[in-house]
Amino acid sequence: MSDQADVDSGSLSHRFFDRVSIDLCRRERFCLQSVSRLDDTVKTVEVLVHSQNAKPFVLDGIRRFLGKPIEKVLVGDLELEQIINSQYESSRMGKLVERNDDPASQDIIQAQLQAVDSESDLLQAQASAPVIDLVNRILFEAIQQKSSDIHFQPQEDALLVRIRMDGILVDLEKIPKDIQDEVLARIKVAGRMDIAEKRLPQDGRATVYLGSKSIDLRIASMPSSFGERIVIRLLDKSARLYQLPELGMDSETLSKFRTAITVEHGLILVTGPTGSGKSTTLYAALKELDTTQRNAVTLEDPIEYQLEGISQTQINLKKGMTFASGLRSVLRQDPDIIMVGEIRDTETAAMAVQASLTGHLVFSTLHTNDAASAITRLLDLGIEPYLVASSLVSVLAQRLVRQLCEKCKQPLDLQAPSLGWRSKGCQSCRNLGYSGRIGIYELLLVDEPIRGLITRSSHASAIREHAVSQGMKLLADSGEEKVLAGLTSHEEVQRVTLRSSL
Repeated sequence: MSDQADVDSGSLSHRFFDRVSIDLCRRERFCLQSVSRLDDTVKTVEVLVHSQNAKPFVLDGIRRFLGKPIEKVLVGDLELEQIINSQYESSRMGKLVERNDDPASQDIIQAQLQAVDSESDLLQAQASAPVIDLVNRILFEAIQQKSSDIHFQPQEDALLVRIRMDGILVDLEKIPKDIQDEVLARIKVAGRMDIAEKRLPQDGRATVYLGSKSIDLRIASMPSSFGERIVIRLLDKSARLYQLPELGMDSETLSKFRTAITVEHGLILVTGPTGSGKSTTLYAALKELDTTQRNAVTLEDPIEYQLEGISQTQINLKKGMTFASGLRSVLRQDPDIIMVGEIRDTETAAMAVQASLTGHLVFSTLHTNDAASAITRLLDLGIEPYLVASSLVSVLAQRLVRQLCEKCKQPLDLQAPSLGWRSKGCQSCRNLGYSGRIGIYELLLVDEPIRGLITRSSHASAIREHAVSQGMKLLADSGEEKVLAGLTSHEEVQRVTLRSSL
């Protein structure tokens, strides 16, 4: 190791991350890292970390570039990769508070827009056109905040940018109206969309990278009164898959659901509105099943996670690959387990029911307010009652409620914390009072009496009443259990279960 010096970490960091690209660090195997050292007091110094593959003359060149003696530390290749990603994420996060509202010349912006690649790494700190850097910063902030969507909403005097965090839209920033067209064009070029077409809706796709993370962007544009409105759906392909016990089911519901998914054949439905976590639950259920001796196939739109040992197929409506046509093809692949992303029409519903009656275990989703309504939805789609009664095994209705921020939550009554909790908001949760989400569930198991009710085309209320008499917890009941456990609030449970109780 070289001599350690009293390092001006601020100036070194600024100089390093502003001028040294992440590509160079990865290629030459080095990075600058902040390290806490315990002396008389705790102080932060910066060291030049590197792997054994780093070239000595490159490290000496970097030290000369920094202008001060600096300690070198040898680390393994895997640890170095993690340090590079972490340090560049931190440096880019620092830049997010900067505002660059000075519009560059139109010629420069247009030239940069045409040169944009649809795949880029957001940790690149090299200088770029102001508009491109602005869009990158917005993407970076949204990904850091674990947002699911970014909304670019043109207004009369500005372009409002909002992100969806834990199911709720939050204002991120306002972009000056005079660069609105350039910002929207940048997004459309990245998604390989027609920037000249502003009168018709368009769809596009792109991929960005944040260090080791790979994020798919699904881009949708639509004309509005003040310009094109664009929404970007963020799909983190590197996000980990959840296990069933991590989703928030109580022990009784979890045990019953696990038993339901082990049947040899039948139809299992997960219901709820868009963004209620249905796909996550289906993925967790598939992970529980033995796919080493059984052939499992999925039809998805989009494929959100990669499942080991399972064949996954992407729906492509433009090329005629619908859920119904895909399911027809899947049945010729000798499947044991089939996951259909969503039942949207009569044809898909009929084929899913038929597949479940001919020896296949079929998972799918529906958009209904509660579990019992899924049955009447199948009947409304034209499926014969006796077929629904024969094929359906269980229906799991679910919602996602925001969790109270662990850093600022406190009991409503200090003497009786079991009455519930509240959060006042803090910097950690962006003063929202909530951070993260957890599921609440309503599991309907189809027994003989329910089969009889289905065969007689009984109303959903009659099916629900019988299921409750057999121990089914309603969504609101599941939510109140989370309230009493200090995980969420009464207001949050009421917000997501209001329609299911009407």
